[in-house]
Amino acid sequence: MTTTLPKETTTFEHQSVFRDSLVLGGRAVRETLRTPDSLLPTMFIPLFFLVVNVGQAARIFPSGDTAFLEGQNYGAFQLPVSLLLSASFGAAAMFLVEEIEGGYFDKLRSTPISRMSLVLGRLYAEFLKTLVVAALMIFLALLFGIRVEAGILGFFVIIVLIALWAMVFSGFMQLIAMKSRNAAATQGASMIFFPLLFLTPNFVPRPLLTRPMEIAATFNPVTYVMEAARSLILEGFVASALLKGFLVIAVSMALMLALSVRMVNNYD
Repeated sequence: MTTTLPKETTTFEHQSVFRDSLVLGGRAVRETLRTPDSLLPTMFIPLFFLVVNVGQAARIFPSGDTAFLEGQNYGAFQLPVSLLLSASFGAAAMFLVEEIEGGYFDKLRSTPISRMSLVLGRLYAEFLKTLVVAALMIFLALLFGIRVEAGILGFFVIIVLIALWAMVFSGFMQLIAMKSRNAAATQGASMIFFPLLFLTPNFVPRPLLTRPMEIAATFNPVTYVMEAARSLILEGFVASALLKGFLVIAVSMALMLALSVRMVNNYD
């Protein structure tokens, strides 16, 4: 009896977290559907950067003479950059700030709901939204001759990879929202993604970077998520690249969730 009770309690707690998170996630999805215009920057700005970057560098890296393009055009090399950029436009943190300012977050904390659910609810919504946006962006890319070398399965792996990274990024933004409780500070903090994005092999592969940039890219976690997505588009299933990409996401997710739950528990 003493050995089964903790297991039953743990199972019940896990079920409660899952159930409560889905309820809060469904509410966040409905908020997004009520403001569909908020999705426009999520797609327009990344696609704008894709067009601009390809327009600037496509002639420098012709598909037939550039080994790292694997026979595709330069747009295929740049597509993962735009996908990651789209994942950085999550609105979870801004919605959270509104709830904090309006007092609704305090009401949620006073209910018998798990602290993990308060963190995961909106992140589930970001995951679903990014799945849709990433899929639409890849479909548009296919119209311009870009192909996913890993096939249909690779397509699903890419959008899941990008959606998981969106959860990680939005989770860290929620941390800033709970710490600052200020919309301007939260919005400003989201700009940290742009330096991280450009300290990656976004224009050329890592071996072609200058030594200082190569070192910076190697220590940048975004690099490995980008390279994992890029490998699926250009080469197919490359186990080492995928392992590093998903490992970075798993470690970042665990750190984000631990810090978030601690923040909610200590929230005053």
